[in-house]
Amino acid sequence: MKKFQIITLFPEMFDKVLNSSMLWKAQKDGLVEFNLINLRDFGLGPRKTVDDTPYGGGDGMLLRIEPLVAALEFAKKRSKNAKILLMSPAETVWSQSMARDYASSTADYIIICGHYEGFDARIEQFVDAKISLGQFVLTGGEIPAMALIDSIVRLIPGVLGGEKSAEIESYSDGGALEFPQYTRPEEFRDMKVPAVLLSGNHAEIERWRVKNTTK
Repeated sequence: MKKFQIITLFPEMFDKVLNSSMLWKAQKDGLVEFNLINLRDFGLGPRKTVDDTPYGGGDGMLLRIEPLVAALEFAKKRSKNAKILLMSPAETVWSQSMARDYASSTADYIIICGHYEGFDARIEQFVDAKISLGQFVLTGGEIPAMALIDSIVRLIPGVLGGEKSAEIESYSDGGALEFPQYTRPEEFRDMKVPAVLLSGNHAEIERWRVKNTTK
């Protein structure tokens, strides 16, 4: 069983996503386990403070190092072999090949969701990888963490069901995009399913699919 622990200030954001569709099925089948860790529980003082103003000035607030490390150490006790992932603007941009590697690894994962203006940079000394979804900025790391988890879990054997469901799809072979697919009806508002797909000629269908795969 692969375990995911998510450190976040907003654990309620994950409820519907982690308990729906294939992520729910993966839990039900005992393939994955999700644990949400509320960073506020490790806040400082009576007000459970987790943020402060940055040294040197500037707008916004940063997550403090002490609560972050305390939450990490708590998570590590649950899973000593876990790799720590920091959702953050980074040179490492998530890809399908990375998702496949993470899914096949025996490691568990602890995911840190940043918020506010960011976090004290010293947290980077405690993480195994900084991961970005692309060259854009969101208000927090929660949505990227959900996307990361989904992309990994769906590739764990037994989650999707079909033996080749995760093999023949976009980005599974480098940067190629999967060929177009169709289902009933054969014609809709003058738009017809390509005749070759209705022919039953599997060799011709395979040639059509290769030709219509976008590199």
